[in-house]
Amino acid sequence: MAKKGKTRKAYAKRFSVKKTGKVIHRTGGQDHFNAREPGKVTRQKRNDKTLTKTITKTIKRAIAR
Repeated sequence: MAKKGKTRKAYAKRFSVKKTGKVIHRTGGQDHFNAREPGKVTRQKRNDKTLTKTITKTIKRAIAR
């Protein structure tokens, strides 16, 4: 019988897999030093990012859903 894979908690906390199979993560660098950045960058940081197909494959394997 094959062993069941363990979930890598570090990945599970940072990434989420949607119903469509897309992997979403929060934009980095939101904690502090945001006042010095242009408004455009600040607005872009509010949105979640979608990962590329290559990285998506790795993340899905690590999360093991």
